[in-house]
Amino acid sequence: MTEMRVLIVDDESLALDRLRTFFGDIEGVEVVGQARDGDEAVSEIQRLTPDLVILDIQMPGRNGLRAAADIDVEPKPEIVFVTAHEHYAPDAFDVDAADYLLKPVRFDRLRQAVDRARRRRQIREQAQRAGDLEEQVAALRANGSAPGIDDNGFWVPERDGQRRVPFDSIDWIEAARDYVLLHTSVRSHLLRTTMAALEEKLAGSPLLRVHRSAFVRPDKVVEVKRLGRSLTLALADGANVQVGPSYVNAVKGALALD
Repeated sequence: MTEMRVLIVDDESLALDRLRTFFGDIEGVEVVGQARDGDEAVSEIQRLTPDLVILDIQMPGRNGLRAAADIDVEPKPEIVFVTAHEHYAPDAFDVDAADYLLKPVRFDRLRQAVDRARRRRQIREQAQRAGDLEEQVAALRANGSAPGIDDNGFWVPERDGQRRVPFDSIDWIEAARDYVLLHTSVRSHLLRTTMAALEEKLAGSPLLRVHRSAFVRPDKVVEVKRLGRSLTLALADGANVQVGPSYVNAVKGALALD
């Protein structure tokens, strides 16, 4: 397992303590430092060259988005934004964040974000050693139309156009208020839509609705945890997704469970 050197950034002492406690239970990470505002974060990134920065967005002075844009080291660290404000999400993914977590941070989502950041870093390092660039997903220039869904994937808006995210690349989808997060093995993509709208459009796709707030690819389920009549799906990327009561029979059928 690749060791990840982590810098944590938040202006709240309790938030820093919570993150340090969580990281103490995540294998393959070392918290090498902390910062309390964007200016200090940029300075510490220059000094420590961490692999991963857990970065609060709303801070005094230079906020987390500005700090991420001002990082001037190579290779750049992976960024996972942590904030109580979901409306920053589009800007967060515009700076190529590995993930975006809403406060209060859950341990399983933090661990998943670390795993995703580790895989992204490994891919980039392998590409550099081989002298190749990571294959880029084709994108359309933005033409003012709404992002769409074709027979095999989503068109997700980005700053300079749209990125195609094939259904087969998505491990799971979770609701994030007015948005959904499309989780792939290397990053998450933000799409403004509702779960109800997705259910109709994803009929016949590899993705199965397992909760009012989640879809999952059944072939990414590595373990099914039972607690009484409740089911939780453990996914290959470390995420744990609760199965809603009204979806239990469909999940059992898809996974061929007794």
